[in-house]
Amino acid sequence: MNSKPSNAFIGASWVALLAGMVAYNVGLWNATMPLNEKGYYFTILLYGLFAAVSLQKTVRDQLEGIPITNIYYGLCWFATLSAVLLLTVGLWNATLTLSEKGFYAMAFMLSLFAAIAVQKNTRDSRLGGSTADTAAESPLPRLE
Repeated sequence: MNSKPSNAFIGASWVALLAGMVAYNVGLWNATMPLNEKGYYFTILLYGLFAAVSLQKTVRDQLEGIPITNIYYGLCWFATLSAVLLLTVGLWNATLTLSEKGFYAMAFMLSLFAAIAVQKNTRDSRLGGSTADTAAESPLPRLE
């Protein structure tokens, strides 16, 4: 695909990211769980967002022929999957109602998906498209 993302898609991606993050954090703020448990869930959100964006970038770099080390690629997959697993284990063992567990899980997944979309849109907008030729001239730093 050689075109920039539409403004509507860019806006929808940012709205989804903000909605997921705000909902998740408002839920944490209003939760009656201890502060250390709130910190755990907040840290998992930040870890998951970073891991998902990093994974998206490495996958995209590989598709565009930009060299990525196998260890970094593997670490990105491990980090993303471990964030989801850590949230799952935390919610499984939490003394929350089933609806609260579902709320946190859905807000978390919405945030991860939206972070990937925002990162993709940002990269496509800066590059003017998503071709390997323009990626080689990109002002964005390469992860190697």
